[in-house]
Amino acid sequence: MSNLIQGILQGDPRALARAITLIENRSPEGAEILKRVFRQTGKARVIGFTGSPGVGKSSLVDKVAAAYRRGGNTPAIVAVDPSSPFTGGAILGDRIRMSSLSGDAGVFIRSMATRGRLGGLAAATADVASILDAASKDPILIETVGVGQDEVDIVRVAGVCVVVLTPGMGDDIQALKAGIMEIADVFVINKSDRPGAGKLERAILALLALARRADGWVPPIVKTVAVDGTGVEELIEAVDRCYQHLYAAGTPVLRRREAVRQRLMTLLEEQLAHAAVQRRLPNGAMEAAIDGILRRETDPYTVVENIVSEFVGPG
Repeated sequence: MSNLIQGILQGDPRALARAITLIENRSPEGAEILKRVFRQTGKARVIGFTGSPGVGKSSLVDKVAAAYRRGGNTPAIVAVDPSSPFTGGAILGDRIRMSSLSGDAGVFIRSMATRGRLGGLAAATADVASILDAASKDPILIETVGVGQDEVDIVRVAGVCVVVLTPGMGDDIQALKAGIMEIADVFVINKSDRPGAGKLERAILALLALARRADGWVPPIVKTVAVDGTGVEELIEAVDRCYQHLYAAGTPVLRRREAVRQRLMTLLEEQLAHAAVQRRLPNGAMEAAIDGILRRETDPYTVVENIVSEFVGPG
């Protein structure tokens, strides 16, 4: 374990890959690693990229990471892919679209399957970001799975959220709706060489005119063409300005506090659910409970109430 921890802190790719696998599998070793490196975290910039499927998030993240690399940084990419609700498997196609960075030892890329988790991220995404932070990777670019309006978990992990839109996909209508649009610190109109980019920009401006953020930040709109790198430098400048503004306004303290609160709740839910099942439904009792529910001999509410009563008492 000590050698693995040392490898992580030195940024060794093999150590990072092994640690992340342990964390994704929710093993006791993974939890121990997180405990031992936690004090080394909190330094990296975490930038989230979210948006509907097909807007070019992977290509854009690829170009952004390459630009940071040219600037002397050692970025890491966490690309979350959708997974089968039955097997948990995933194609992990995001890594294929980032193949231009695969030969650069200074860029660490990790694909993660959602494993059925909603909200655009995998359950272990925040923990993986912590490991990369401890390994002195900076910035950490997180690409969400691309599920639509409910894909808002990224705001609890990233310091700056980039919402990527594309002309001609109905995003001018989406821009006027609540949900994912409200988490944007920076708007990107990717594939901006297509017709309709101006219309989409006007729709976003109309949205921004309807409300003012408490931190005083007005999300900029950056036009990009990811396939040839157009606008990428402007995007990085916008993200840097956002970080400077938010830190000056004290907003990251509030965001991080809420992120810690959410992380504690998630860990509590995981641990309590696991402990409850192990304590009240061991050795096949879960299957017996399921069979009883299917035969209508009991109901799921009673089963859960009985389990919870073991921990908090009746009522």
